[in-house]
Amino acid sequence: MASQQHLSTIKGAKVLMVGAGGIGCELLKTLALSGFQDIHIIDMDTIEVSNLNRQFLFRKSHVGQSKAKVARDAVLRFRPHVSITSYHANVKNQEFNVDFFKQFSVVLNGLDNLDARRHVNRLCLAADIPLVESGTTGFLGQVTVHVKGKTECYECQPKPAPKTYPVCTITSTPSKFVHCIVWAKDLLFAKLFGDKNQENDLNVRSSDPASSSDHAEDVFELKKDETIEQYGRRVFDHVFGYNIEVALSNEDTWKNRNKPRPIYIRDILPEEPTNQNGNMDKICATDEQSLISAMTSIGMKNPQEIWSLVENSRIFIEAIVLFFTKRKKDVGNLSFDKDDQLAVEFVTAAANIRAASFGIPMHSLFESKGIAGNIVHAVATTNAIIAGLIVIEAIKVLQNDLNKYRMTYCLEHPSRKMLLMPVEPFEPNKSCYVCSETPLSLEINTRHAKLRDFVEKIVKAKLGMNFPLIMHGASLLYEVGDDLDEDMVANYAANLEKVLSELPSPVVSGTILSVEDLQQELSCSINIKHRDEFDEEKEPDGMVLSGWQQTTLEKGDSSKTLLGNGESTSKALPSTTDANKNDDADIVASGTKRKLDEASSGVDASSSANEANSLKKLEVLDDDDDLVVLDDDGDLVTNKKKRLQ
Repeated sequence: MASQQHLSTIKGAKVLMVGAGGIGCELLKTLALSGFQDIHIIDMDTIEVSNLNRQFLFRKSHVGQSKAKVARDAVLRFRPHVSITSYHANVKNQEFNVDFFKQFSVVLNGLDNLDARRHVNRLCLAADIPLVESGTTGFLGQVTVHVKGKTECYECQPKPAPKTYPVCTITSTPSKFVHCIVWAKDLLFAKLFGDKNQENDLNVRSSDPASSSDHAEDVFELKKDETIEQYGRRVFDHVFGYNIEVALSNEDTWKNRNKPRPIYIRDILPEEPTNQNGNMDKICATDEQSLISAMTSIGMKNPQEIWSLVENSRIFIEAIVLFFTKRKKDVGNLSFDKDDQLAVEFVTAAANIRAASFGIPMHSLFESKGIAGNIVHAVATTNAIIAGLIVIEAIKVLQNDLNKYRMTYCLEHPSRKMLLMPVEPFEPNKSCYVCSETPLSLEINTRHAKLRDFVEKIVKAKLGMNFPLIMHGASLLYEVGDDLDEDMVANYAANLEKVLSELPSPVVSGTILSVEDLQQELSCSINIKHRDEFDEEKEPDGMVLSGWQQTTLEKGDSSKTLLGNGESTSKALPSTTDANKNDDADIVASGTKRKLDEASSGVDASSSANEANSLKKLEVLDDDDDLVVLDDDGDLVTNKKKRLQ
């Protein structure tokens, strides 16, 4: 009888899947095989070669095609009677509004970025539709259930932010290889191959910027009377030689630091063409982007070898030559892409040469790609496990069985002899500005910061709003929309360039701004506090948003219990997977109060609660391989045993 009831619930459900990648392929297959009859899929991505090792619904012949459409066709071949509707589109498009979401019984996320997750969370709240969220990275994964008013929403707990670095560290005093990668990717690559009109701090090297301005004036412009290789050598000498000498002229900078050494191309490579193996014409006769490679051109094969300084220099020059000869139409419009082989080769070479200059150990192409692309490599089995758990939770949600909802964490190393750790969902966070509408507070220099800074750094970057409307009392300061007339658009554009205190309705200390996103049906209030100065290292944005706090654990609450892994209604606690930790040490995820079961003899509940407040690190942000991994200091970690957020 129960199974018949389950089947009826499943067949009558209308399910929205967002994401058809690593988790999405497994999820669509599992939904179809579990009896779901009406499935809709949204995914804006196309299939890439790198997807094929784990996204099993795709084949090499599908490269370049829509993930959502190909996944649909693949599943219909073995479940032809299932209704599957695919959308090759961005879930943030205005067609996918609250009314669109209201038609579904449940929404299942298999996304690969925080911004889209937040957007879907808000639409589900506005439509009052349950959301089952998920994520994997390597051997780690998690599935969480979010039901309006009953459990915390996806944004009730602040998510770890990717590490940012002060410009002065990147441009002048790098001490880690990641600093060199950021310099090569965000400054040098962007300067050479991106929009040349965009502001770039590449030439800022001393307290007197004018000291290098004459030398740098035309260094990144290709001259009419020089070859591409000569241009590359000139750029090399400027960024690795001349700029380092300029930096060394500021003696105060190096009192407590090791001095870098200038590197000039004449000391590394002779005055002859970089291509010495005769492979250029044969290998690069194609204009297909994926086949253009500096490594192949000069006869290098192993991406896991650490190149010598000479090899890095050859790759650096060769990559520039290939960009300006084989991909000339792209130059001026490029941004770094971890799936662009030539871009990764250039960034690796440039970062290694800079690392050599500053006495930092060099890295292989494979390692550099992982750092530059924030990659933790995907494990197909983890995706399959998480997809199965999503379907289990979706069925519970459809049956409205709140007591059986579970957030489940998949671990790399056993904790209490368990690899799957289920825990009861947390209650809504009363300080969450998304589902509880708690006012926020912003410290900002109202006499220097422009409205544009507030919109870009706070409203869009921090609050995740796509179509913001900003009001001060009855005065409308800024709005985005297709229905605005030209005068309104011009007025709002002018406001963006004004300092906050000089707006038509001045924003000063004590001002309360109302910010809304009409598409997400989300609104919040922000209390402005003027502050004159900010720490460039700790507060690089020049403003601090607060009031959105993570809930804390309290001792002695017996509302939650720990059970064994084999029990279908188990209530276990997520644990850090650091192999150095004791397998029997239980770490509690942040949220509502909870306590270890009395059966867990020898484990002190209050000490576990204290540990939980400081060690809640299992927070998977992405569906597969694009994950920013942070250590205790916020730096990128490559040690497999520390892949916890």
